[in-house]
Amino acid sequence: MNIESIGTWAGEVYKALEGSENRMLGLKAVKKATKLKKDQIMAALGWLGREGKIAISEDDQDIVTKLV
Repeated sequence: MNIESIGTWAGEVYKALEGSENRMLGLKAVKKATKLKKDQIMAALGWLGREGKIAISEDDQDIVTKLV
C-alpha cells in the first residue's frame, strides 16, 4: 500500500458514488461496485473524507457514504 494506490482507490470509490442513483452507497455496495477489498475501501474513504468530498454515517447494518 502506498499513497498512489490509495489515491487510485479513492478515485474508484468516488466514481462509484457519482454513478449511484442518489450519490450515496453503503460499504457493501461500494465493495460490489469497485471490487476493492475492505481495507482498500477504508483507506480510500479516509482519503476522500480528508479532502471533504464525502460524508460518512452509520446505520444499523452498514457504513453509508455520500458525496457532499
